[in-house]
Amino acid sequence: MDFKGRTAIVTGAGKGIGRHVAELLTERGAKVVALGRTKADLETLEGATGCRTITVDLADGAAARLAATEALPADLLVNCAGINILEPFLEMKDESFDTVQAINVRAAAIVSQVFARDLIRRSAPGAIVNVSSISSLLGFRDHAAYCASKGALDGLTRVMANELGPHRIRVNAVNPGITLTELARVAWSAPEKAGPMMSRTPVGRFAETADVAEAILFLLSDAAAMIHGHALPVEGGFLAN
Repeated sequence: MDFKGRTAIVTGAGKGIGRHVAELLTERGAKVVALGRTKADLETLEGATGCRTITVDLADGAAARLAATEALPADLLVNCAGINILEPFLEMKDESFDTVQAINVRAAAIVSQVFARDLIRRSAPGAIVNVSSISSLLGFRDHAAYCASKGALDGLTRVMANELGPHRIRVNAVNPGITLTELARVAWSAPEKAGPMMSRTPVGRFAETADVAEAILFLLSDAAAMIHGHALPVEGGFLAN
């Protein structure tokens, strides 16, 4: 997977999966424009990779559109920015639901719209990967807003694929299971919490950020030229049970 001569926009690039994607794309020749909310995280990423960074709160639709425009032109897009607010369904707050949808779904739509319009204007091909979750398929307790957002993101991916494919813009999603980002590694360190999930995972471990990042890069690459409109689970067989 060689990305020399290509520019990639990565949202949510300050931490976790998004950061690993930005690092791998840089290693493999791409110029990366990293979007994120925390300036300090982006500064360390820029220092390590030389990528260009844009600090933005993607929950703000106007700011998301402006940042996406500033990141152009680009050939590839990874919508990785995401947030989760854990609340039981009966106690879920309106503002919690709205914030999760704004970042997990609306921001991906806005950034993709800006990105795709520019590709079409330039008559250039491209690829988009939306980072969803197995939560789009399963109803995890206390995850009502999150599960709803990821189900919406999968639906958005299919519509984008249908409409953008004729313009030579491929669109896919990845659906990670539990992925051991720095925060998740702490959250899932307790055996009593991790045990039931691990017992349903045939490969016997949770995903590392590298596992998901490599899948994303594959879908961005020319090797995936005929993969379009799909949501790829990256969960070690969890959904097989």
